Amino acid sequence: MPPVTATIGFIGLGTMGGPMAARLAGAGYDLNGFDVSPRAVARAAEAGVAVAADPLDCAASAEVLLTSLPRPDDVEAVMLGDGVLDRLSAGNVWVDLTTNRPALVAELAARAPEGVTVVDAPVTGAVDGARNGRLTIFAGGADADLDRVAPVLEHLGRVIRCGPLGTGNVTKLVTNQLWFVHAAAIGEAFALGMANGVALDVLWAAITDSVGDSFVARHDAPSIFAGHYDPSFTLDLCLKDLGLTRELADRVGTDLPMTERAHETFARAAERYGAVAGELHVAKRLEDDSGLSFRLDGTWTPPWEA
Repeated sequence: MPPVTATIGFIGLGTMGGPMAARLAGAGYDLNGFDVSPRAVARAAEAGVAVAADPLDCAASAEVLLTSLPRPDDVEAVMLGDGVLDRLSAGNVWVDLTTNRPALVAELAARAPEGVTVVDAPVTGAVDGARNGRLTIFAGGADADLDRVAPVLEHLGRVIRCGPLGTGNVTKLVTNQLWFVHAAAIGEAFALGMANGVALDVLWAAITDSVGDSFVARHDAPSIFAGHYDPSFTLDLCLKDLGLTRELADRVGTDLPMTERAHETFARAAERYGAVAGELHVAKRLEDDSGLSFRLDGTWTPPWEA
């Protein structure tokens, strides 16, 4: 089949979905978006996204349907509960950008109408990556289906073909596993160095120019320095993804202690600061318990403004 050139439906216009939909609308695609949040709808409309009346309206005329939702349960509610999956017809393709449960994606694909193809394509790169088209997209599905949607997804960032349907989410969860382990550890590194006489700015320079470097050190640490701990991604979402990761661990045949401890660390932070607190409250807990401050002077642009 030829690449998608016609109408796109986009369900989920939140922190990540809104900027992605705006980029596709700005690229000239005929795009209709929908979200249950009036605030998200208003932001998307201001960015040039045409707004559908409901999920079924959003999907009705879409050659390709994109979903970007917080949790697997939300995807199931939209695709089955709202009847969106049955609204699709032969020749349509559904691309789920959600960090999802691979088994659920496979189940929904099996229940799709005849001739509807499904791709799982969760994204990474944070809200600034979504705004600026610098996401990494982990795509799972048949090569012919990925060929169709790649021209659309490439407006959002780099597409990595991971294998059959479901492997996009496996890959995304593996990368998040490492992200969360690093996020749980960086506060410990700051506390360890500062408690033993090294200034925070020196520590950060050393970490980012050494074997200790990571995305967390470069991208996330400034949110700690600024003291807002990045509310664009919540502890609740971290725990959701870590829970999905632990489900995958059942197939490994042995324990994964780093992953398990990261889950415990994020759970402790959520218990103390609340589930909707920013992800990097895992570092704030170290500050509060040690009596140290991880504030650092600088021009730290928040990710949602970068």
